[in-house]
Amino acid sequence: MKLKMLIVEDEEALLDLLKFNFNKEGYKIDTATDGETALEKILYKPPDIIILDWMLPKLSGIELCRRIRKNKEHKNIPIIMLTAKGEEEDKLRGLETGADDYITKPFSVNELVARVKAVLRRIRPMFVDEVLTYKGIVIDLVSHSASRDGETLHLGPTEFNLLAFFMENIGRVFSREQLLNHVWKNDAYVEPRTVDVHIRRLRKAINNDVKEDFIRTVRSAGYCFGS
Repeated sequence: MKLKMLIVEDEEALLDLLKFNFNKEGYKIDTATDGETALEKILYKPPDIIILDWMLPKLSGIELCRRIRKNKEHKNIPIIMLTAKGEEEDKLRGLETGADDYITKPFSVNELVARVKAVLRRIRPMFVDEVLTYKGIVIDLVSHSASRDGETLHLGPTEFNLLAFFMENIGRVFSREQLLNHVWKNDAYVEPRTVDVHIRRLRKAINNDVKEDFIRTVRSAGYCFGS
């Protein structure tokens, strides 16, 4: 069953690009170029997920998100916001309004596809394949196996969970503390420097010293996955 996606974006070139790529991913696409039209479509035939631009004519993305969340029938539709605003308080405002995730322009389409899958996996897991892929790396969340360019990756449980988390959040920077919270969760005995040890093990396992390293160390910030 194809998932129904509504893309709300007033920039025609970007709208066409997103429509083309998500069609390839197997989604059934509908579009709107202003907030009022989008709201009418949502009320008439609600989609399974919405990609929503922050700045829209007639009704802003932030106001549209607020109205969706107030509607009892449609309040649980996953929403990913597209924004040119880079300030942290603007991002927080979007999340506080009810967005499930945000991505700042300009962005990689591959990153947005990964974000969509991550949100769906978290909110509506029955709709999402349990296989993650990125540039030759394939990770199967059911069989708990991973490969790169067809070669099996031998990962410990922590390295597997770390790689899965990175591939669900391609392009995002996470501090050591954030990785501890998401990957190690409630293990109170793990220290932040332990993250570095497992990052080194993961790098060694997936790169084999000869392949491109997709794990970037971001100075004074943490780690990011994606070239």
